[in-house]
Amino acid sequence: MKISADFTVIPDAFAKAAPPENCIDGTPIVSFPFYIDELDSSVQFLHWEFVDPDSIPVCGFQWNHWSLANLPVDALMYDFNDSHALAIPADFSRTVSAMIPETVQGRTSAASPLLTGRSTDPAVTMRYNGPYPPDRDHDYYLHVWGTTAPLAGLNQGFWLNEMERALRNGGNPIDQGGIFLTGKA
Repeated sequence: MKISADFTVIPDAFAKAAPPENCIDGTPIVSFPFYIDELDSSVQFLHWEFVDPDSIPVCGFQWNHWSLANLPVDALMYDFNDSHALAIPADFSRTVSAMIPETVQGRTSAASPLLTGRSTDPAVTMRYNGPYPPDRDHDYYLHVWGTTAPLAGLNQGFWLNEMERALRNGGNPIDQGGIFLTGKA
């Protein structure tokens, strides 16, 4: 599986410098577009995490910006410019639940009970939560897995470790890929 985007630095519309209409409580909420190509033909469901390992020295843990599970491949559109690539459109995080209700999204790190003054708005805590590095540019990792069946036991608002456990214990990923992107401080 090959993951790609039309950029290597996350555009302002999806990150720290997003316009106010793309933010809630100062947090960017419009997810960026990306493509999935060279997908194994037996893959029926996609699952992903978008994380910031560079946040560890800043807040003490890897920040989870977006996790999604049980997206049926047959519900996706092919990019018309490249008939082999599945297109995940911009703002997919806010629209997927209405379009594909069996797809579930996990909690972001903004939902952590360890944070003081944290947002309780599900638009921030259970959907895409855009990059907002406070100290310097950070590298973010988008990791996508493909499976033949949906992951069992995941509901809206799952924690990232629950998805990773489901992938290890019976999810049997048959294809995976990833891409590093940079977010500007």
